[in-house]
Amino acid sequence: MDLSTLKNTEGARKPRKRVGRGRASGHGKTSTRGHKGQNARKGHKGKLGFEGGQMPLIRRLPKRGFTNPTRIEYHGVNVCSLERFENGTEVTLDLLHSCGLFANKFDGVKILGSGELTKKLTVKVNGVSATAKAKIEAAGGSVEIV
Repeated sequence: MDLSTLKNTEGARKPRKRVGRGRASGHGKTSTRGHKGQNARKGHKGKLGFEGGQMPLIRRLPKRGFTNPTRIEYHGVNVCSLERFENGTEVTLDLLHSCGLFANKFDGVKILGSGELTKKLTVKVNGVSATAKAKIEAAGGSVEIV
């Protein structure tokens, strides 16, 4: 298989609508714009959310609450996920992100207590649960909140 043998899926590409090319084309006279009105005029773009003078949906809905733009999202990483690292490793946010344990590197990480840990690790994260801290320290490691 190479690029010269690729074909579009049936119905994936439709021919362009050629408007204003006579009545026989099916798109003549008004060029699919209908008769008169705001949308039939040239230069009409339409405002986003505009509903023809009716109160727009975004203004009809009640406004509730507040969204903090600087709020940090915290991702949970279980203790059993730390088992992949070598003994004596310093586990940081960058290391966890590079291993794919959480997606956005600007988010925070909290270590949760699910699973077992047998390796001695130094963990430097944004948060840690009480059970996770106990398991890490029981394995001989240490926890530091950054």
